[in-house]
Amino acid sequence: MEYLSEELIKMKAKIQNAFSGKIEAIGLPILAVCWVSFFWGTTWLASKEGVKHMPGLQLATIRQFLGGILYIVYFILKKEPWPKGKQWRTILVLAILNFALSNGLSTWGVKYISSGLGAIISAIFPIWIIMINFFHGERIAKLAVTGILICFGGICIIFIDHLGDFFKADFQFGIILTIVSTITWAFGILHTKKKAASFNPYFSLGLQMFISSIILLVITEASGTNIPLSEIPSESWFSIGYLVIIGSVLTFIAFIYSLQHLPTEISSIYVYINPIVAMVLGAIIFGESLTSAIAVGVVVTLIGLYLVNKSIRKTKVK
Repeated sequence: MEYLSEELIKMKAKIQNAFSGKIEAIGLPILAVCWVSFFWGTTWLASKEGVKHMPGLQLATIRQFLGGILYIVYFILKKEPWPKGKQWRTILVLAILNFALSNGLSTWGVKYISSGLGAIISAIFPIWIIMINFFHGERIAKLAVTGILICFGGICIIFIDHLGDFFKADFQFGIILTIVSTITWAFGILHTKKKAASFNPYFSLGLQMFISSIILLVITEASGTNIPLSEIPSESWFSIGYLVIIGSVLTFIAFIYSLQHLPTEISSIYVYINPIVAMVLGAIIFGESLTSAIAVGVVVTLIGLYLVNKSIRKTKVK
């Protein structure tokens, strides 16, 4: 009996360890997705607050410089091997597409449009992936066409409440900047898949941020748009700190972790939740308009995005 009881105890311990291991394996990636879904939505509000008091490109420059430095210093201390040869070319291209252009332009754009509107426009990047692939000879699936049309309908519903704003040059400029930022992000995603580097993705991320900050610094200094650091108010510095720690470091780490441990259809759920978080919090914190037309438009647009993403996944399976 004692032998049996010991065996039962050992068996129970094994079951508990196996169960806890599965919980940890599933729980942490899901927690990472939840983190990304919420906090990347809040970064739109932080950007909106920051650019109220300083140029948008300067905010993006400082954010990416500080975020990049944090990554690089950490991996230098860990004695992580540096990229070699052609890996540097990939990092440079991604630094330009993902950070100097996409992040820089979206940060600049939110100076002229609401944070919620910027978030919903930024979510349409899967449509550009479909279009880019089409111009490279890939057929557009019927599901993708349906999704694109639904997205277009949803965006039209959202803009019912912004028709008057289209006569404002600043609003038009903000919309153009945000749309271009989504196109460059789509190109960046496709380039990442095609030329993915074989070394530490987190280290690569830090190098991309740092390189993009140098590119943006050269551009902003040459154009004379920067203001002295001493003139940047505390509200903007707080926003920068939030964007660096939460947006550039913790959330990017969670994002890459979720990509590595979850199927794409689960890890990409943040695309649908970020705009909702940004619009709801934007209404609560900044008093941005959140009418029934906007709410319906967001739902319609996200349904269209779901269909577009589903068509992309089906294409990959084939």
